[in-house]
Amino acid sequence: MYALDLCQRLLKCPSITPKDAGAIAVVSEALKDLGFTCHVLSFSDPKSPPVNNLYGRIGTNRPHLCFAGHTDVVPVGDPAHWSFNPFAGYIEGELLYGRGAIDMKGAIACFIAASSAFLQDKGPTFKGSISLMITGDEEGPAVNGTVKILEWLKARNEIIDACLIGEPTSKTQIGDTVKIGRRGSLNAKIITHGTQGHVAYPELADNPIPRLLGFLTEISKTPLDQGSEDFPSSNLEITSIDVGNPASNVIPQAAYADFNIRYNNAHTGQGLIKWLEEVALKTAGKHTLTFNISGEPFRTPPGAFKNTVIKAIEKVTGHTPELSTSGGTSDGRFIHHHTPVIECGLKNATAHQIDEHVATQDLVILQKIYKEILERFFE
Repeated sequence: MYALDLCQRLLKCPSITPKDAGAIAVVSEALKDLGFTCHVLSFSDPKSPPVNNLYGRIGTNRPHLCFAGHTDVVPVGDPAHWSFNPFAGYIEGELLYGRGAIDMKGAIACFIAASSAFLQDKGPTFKGSISLMITGDEEGPAVNGTVKILEWLKARNEIIDACLIGEPTSKTQIGDTVKIGRRGSLNAKIITHGTQGHVAYPELADNPIPRLLGFLTEISKTPLDQGSEDFPSSNLEITSIDVGNPASNVIPQAAYADFNIRYNNAHTGQGLIKWLEEVALKTAGKHTLTFNISGEPFRTPPGAFKNTVIKAIEKVTGHTPELSTSGGTSDGRFIHHHTPVIECGLKNATAHQIDEHVATQDLVILQKIYKEILERFFE
């Protein structure tokens, strides 16, 4: 029941990004009780709020397995819509409710519990090292979190041989899906500029809306690719269109649109930016385009670590996991530059939803999977 108790304690911390609300301290205290050396790392940036992070490690030798996760959570929305206080860690029947139960305080609790059981079996002198890299900035801008922890580790010459991320990857049963990579993400905004005027005198104005629609139509109708063996097809989604115009008899000065592209390894962010700029030159007239690449696509190649995770899941659950690169981004987009990354966690059905919850039995199963991974990794 250790994982359940620890998860409850974490859920009682209202750690909405970038607030820590005591969550890092809960993790640190639990790890110190197991013999981990812990470092609370506070990073700041002129353009984003300061964030508390944690790096805890036991052992000094290799191989070195790192578990990566985040204690920050997304906002709860209107708390009145929840069946229970989202920060009470309430148990109803066999379900534990709370913001972050799935994404991803439950997985953090399971890994700590699995480490506890592993260390009880093997003792603190096992051959190798276990670490936890926990950020409070995964759901936010991701500026003062994992990226800077990795820089801090590099300055200390600490090498990670493999990284397990506890994002909620499962679909209908624990361990049925693991992530071996992620698609890239490109956010973009276009502004088409015109001349404001009266709708009755269009010759004295320049309506930017038709040009915006022409641009959006062109990029929407163009298939980006057909996907591949490891990646689903890339997709472009328009997320907002606005002119900020409350009057029906005024041609607006400008028209705006936001869109996102989730792209596979057939593309790069810069390659897509070049394509969008070319389309805009042909269709948008006078315009402004801005971009933000959240992460490039990556895939963990076949190897010992991937096999370790697969075999561990097979032993605990009796089924072979699907290897996927679907879904959103994760901090794996930073970590894969340093070490092989696999993501394995709880079922994602209620992540970010009202009444987010986890079945207590799912915590038991995930803890067993994590312990089996530890045992096989350090064989």
